[in-house]
Amino acid sequence: MAKEKKNQSEMEQYEEYILLKKGAEAELVEKKSRFIATIRPVSTEDEAAAFIEEIKKKYYDARHNCSAFVIGSKAQLTRSSDDGEPSGTAGRPMLEVLLGSEIRNIAVVVTRYFGGTLLGTGGLVRAYSGAVKLALEQCETARQRFGIKLQIKTDYNYVGKIQYLLADRKIEMIDSVYAQDVEMTVIVPIEEYDRLCKDLTEATSAKAELVELERLYYESISPVQKSG
Repeated sequence: MAKEKKNQSEMEQYEEYILLKKGAEAELVEKKSRFIATIRPVSTEDEAAAFIEEIKKKYYDARHNCSAFVIGSKAQLTRSSDDGEPSGTAGRPMLEVLLGSEIRNIAVVVTRYFGGTLLGTGGLVRAYSGAVKLALEQCETARQRFGIKLQIKTDYNYVGKIQYLLADRKIEMIDSVYAQDVEMTVIVPIEEYDRLCKDLTEATSAKAELVELERLYYESISPVQKSG
């Protein structure tokens, strides 16, 4: 029972999330004002700060370079900046779009070239949010799951049974070595680990040696669902 509670706690701690793999750029024009959204993957606050500074230098002649970023699998670190726009009209709405997308380790800068017409509070919120949404549509993402890298050592008599169990659970083999014995390496979702080990032990009459190598996030083959 204690082990089950521990595993349940671990599953809750390491929930799935969506990771940004490749950023993008998009432009929105509203009443002659240009809003250029640039998105990039970042894994630390220093990386985010460097990216924001880089875009500010690139668009040094722009009226504003507003920014937002989300770092950590559970969005542990978030920041936003209006960069001179009225408070709450740029950075925070941009951040809300990022959080709503459920994408993590992501930073965005929206550069504004003023077109001569004031947009008002609502207009600014819509423009900055809209530019971020346009750029997000062009980004590449991947779903990340938490799992355990497991090495299975067995003799040739049980290879077929093991392969059947793995295929039945759609667990992909990432490495295999066929020598005197067979060594297979797989990554198992945390929520399926205990059950798989039990089934492997039963299927091989406890002849397979199961070695936990590492606990890690890995890229899931499950498609990322687009948020509305």
